[in-house]
Amino acid sequence: MTADQGETPAGTGGAGTADLTLDAEVAGADVPAELIAQSLGQYFRASWLRVRGGNSGILPVILGLVVVAVGFQIANSKFLSAQNLVNLFEQSTVYMLLAIAEIFALLLGEIDLSVGLIMGLGSVVVAELVQPSGANWPWWAAIIVTLLACAAFGAIQGTLVARLKMPSFIVTLGGLLILEGVAIIVLGGSLVGIGNSGFTNEVYLYNIFRGTFNPVVGWILLAVVVGAAGTGFWMQDTRKRRRHLETAPRSLTALKIVLMAVAGIAVVAICNVNRAHAGTIEGVPFIIPIVLVVLVASTFLLQRTRFGRYVYAIGGNPEAARRAGVRLPAIRTWCFILAGLISGIAGVLFASWQVSLTTNIIKAANSYVLLAVAAAVIGGTSLFGGRGKTIHGVLGGLVIGGIYNGLYLLGVSSQWIDVVVAAVLLAAALIDVLSRRGAPVQK
Repeated sequence: MTADQGETPAGTGGAGTADLTLDAEVAGADVPAELIAQSLGQYFRASWLRVRGGNSGILPVILGLVVVAVGFQIANSKFLSAQNLVNLFEQSTVYMLLAIAEIFALLLGEIDLSVGLIMGLGSVVVAELVQPSGANWPWWAAIIVTLLACAAFGAIQGTLVARLKMPSFIVTLGGLLILEGVAIIVLGGSLVGIGNSGFTNEVYLYNIFRGTFNPVVGWILLAVVVGAAGTGFWMQDTRKRRRHLETAPRSLTALKIVLMAVAGIAVVAICNVNRAHAGTIEGVPFIIPIVLVVLVASTFLLQRTRFGRYVYAIGGNPEAARRAGVRLPAIRTWCFILAGLISGIAGVLFASWQVSLTTNIIKAANSYVLLAVAAAVIGGTSLFGGRGKTIHGVLGGLVIGGIYNGLYLLGVSSQWIDVVVAAVLLAAALIDVLSRRGAPVQK
């Protein structure tokens, strides 16, 4: 589509719409709808054609969230209460971060089975380092060292996969077993607690998960975030138009900004409700901006940088990427490093959430890797590589968190909860396989 075509007013006749339809059908699922649409109506038509072409995007997980919310609200009226919604998001945080970490491996067509145990080791290390009776490190130094250690382990695994051509399944499975043993050794069979005990470093670590912003500060932060993001979106589109590049319709950009503002207002309003049975607990939890920063940073890295383009190219066709000059070993190694780093962030939150760490909790961390893969796939990331976004991890984590939360409210036993999550995962994998069959063959 040329620059002149891009300036054709919407609704000028059947020819323009026919061209749009032809472009969408030819491009299939590989061209974003906003790049071939000149109005909101054309954008929605092109998006529907992409769904029919095999790329359903986040539509299934959005529908899944709606079904989960409506179903559990009908079964228990407390599900959509402010108190439970905030609890749901807090409980889903670890799933979200681990899913984002896993997505960096899945986009390559690889898998990382160690993210759960990297999280477990990270939680043990940061908890041990801030102990007043032990190392008694400053909380910020303990977090930095923990994240560096987790990233270093990811680098070792990435090197084995990328440089020595070892299967990622075997490498990360071995890493899982090693980390489980190391974490138990570090614990030394004793209970490591993180409480609001009065020791400064423990208090800061404790408040990472449980601390909240003042309600007024929450509204200020929302205004800053929406204002900065909205201005960035609008200026970016303006620059593209000046250079005669294809870009989204102005109405679509404005709609995205409005939806972002509405979603932010809803989140802040819900969080500012007093959630305490006695006393006062209100305000946006600290963990929300933490997850938001990780999401924005990883999205920018994958969607707006050369590194991200290389990741998708390798996942789509590694041989073609190699012939195009992409350094496959370096990109693959960095993806495993980033997976380890983000898993380390999840570990810090996990330590703050659990308060006390025992060997049983470390062994239970094995299940988190399965939930990380499940969240990524349920969110819309392909198991075959080359397709997915980090927002899929956040949405998939919310679905899993919603299922766990809702079934616990109904008093369902943990065994049946696992069965339901497994059924949702199989359904998501089936959608992925069927969409791949419906996608156009690349030549």
